[in-house]
Amino acid sequence: MSDHVDGPRSIGDPAADITDLFAFTSPESPARTVLTMDVFPSAGEDAMFSNIIDYAIAVRRVSVAGVGNAAKFQPEADEIRFSCRFETLKRDTAGKAIQYGVCKLPDGRELSLTVNDEKGTSTPEGDVRVFAGLRSDPFYLAWDIAILKKLPNLLQHTNVLCIVVELDTHRVLDPAKGSLFGAIAETVPPQKRGLLGPAISRIDWIGRPEQTNMRLNNPAMSEIDDLRDLWNQQAPFAISKALQPLFLQRLKDSIATWDMLDGRADWTPEAIAATANVFLDDFLLFDVAKPINDESHLEIEKSTLSGRPYQTGGGRSIDANSIDILLSWLVNNDREFLQGGATGATKLGMKVFPYFATPNTELQTVTESVELAAAPDDVWSLIGQFGGAWHPLTARINLTGAGIGQLRTMLTLDGQQTVERLEAIDDEKRFLRYTHIAGMAVSHYTGTLEVKPKGSGSVVDWRAQFLAANATDRAMKVKVSTLFKTGLESLKPRFGAAK
Repeated sequence: MSDHVDGPRSIGDPAADITDLFAFTSPESPARTVLTMDVFPSAGEDAMFSNIIDYAIAVRRVSVAGVGNAAKFQPEADEIRFSCRFETLKRDTAGKAIQYGVCKLPDGRELSLTVNDEKGTSTPEGDVRVFAGLRSDPFYLAWDIAILKKLPNLLQHTNVLCIVVELDTHRVLDPAKGSLFGAIAETVPPQKRGLLGPAISRIDWIGRPEQTNMRLNNPAMSEIDDLRDLWNQQAPFAISKALQPLFLQRLKDSIATWDMLDGRADWTPEAIAATANVFLDDFLLFDVAKPINDESHLEIEKSTLSGRPYQTGGGRSIDANSIDILLSWLVNNDREFLQGGATGATKLGMKVFPYFATPNTELQTVTESVELAAAPDDVWSLIGQFGGAWHPLTARINLTGAGIGQLRTMLTLDGQQTVERLEAIDDEKRFLRYTHIAGMAVSHYTGTLEVKPKGSGSVVDWRAQFLAANATDRAMKVKVSTLFKTGLESLKPRFGAAK
């Protein structure tokens, strides 16, 4: 998923897990360029930036050093770096939790940040403006890419933490010296030697989308070693020469696999080798002297590999369909555009700063029911007890307190523990309502269980509303739905299914 959850190490530290990198011309002003890194896949509403991680976007001027099968993009040694660091949470004057940070600019100036302040912070000179905060995830994936099966957007309603750097193109990048650039983003932990060995040089980094999850760890390839953590430890713009043959061979094998996924060969061995060489030098290419739009993503690479001058500014805009653009190239060499099961992210980007859409806050709903042959009171006598262990996935239940406000701590057979609180119960109406306290990746969770008469029997309705937190809506809906269905289906042998 672009760069979401791209290896064991980043999965274990979501605040340092980079999801995406963007480079585009500001919709507000053609004289300004926007660089953005997103982190924290499926961020919950309370997600915050790590206080021990440097979040950095680095840009280097690039020249075209070869075309056709000798295509090569050569970065310069000088680097234009924006590095943000954040503090622990504090309380504002109203007692609300708030996070502050500092963004260090390439010339050493520092900008103070208040997380989630939509106005962002600008330098006194107005040449740089920075925003940091929670936004709707602009990435969308609508494929089971291993088999090219179309799906709905797998990241619908998810959020990310976003760092937006908007800059005066001429004052900061000085395109008169060359207008083609390569950008990377990285998350760097403290460089102190640990008790168990040397310091980790970085947790995650990204150049072009999908280097790790689709090219190095191609899901269509079976029985391959996961190279993603090894790749993420490489220095951007300077991949280890000793490891280059390993990565290069994987890239070749991966492109060859993608080529045959539709059963038709569209790539020559020479073209595969040349493209793999370009991907090995992994940075997001953008040219500030040419137009960057939703269709220009990867055009610089494609044109240069084809031996012709590129026509656009490449880069990656917020609404660029990066997955379908990439799949169409890898699978059939752009013979046919492959459109997935969605045509856009949950929300489109905005035309005004900070450009990325506001966070998703819509409660998601799961509803399941079962019709039974037994009378409603008989069914309620079993499932209407808040502490009842009638659910087949329950290993143990502990109750704390009594009546409204009672807590139940449930341990399931797979070792998961959840804590829920009783908010309302009506035995006459055979209804109860509860909220989730801890244990699942959700917030604002409210569940209801109700038994109503239907014909000569009854119907049981189980319903929940929630926001997913640190998990996708799709994953949480499947988890909650499975829990409900399993419980409701277990009632049929006890009370008989309605006929």
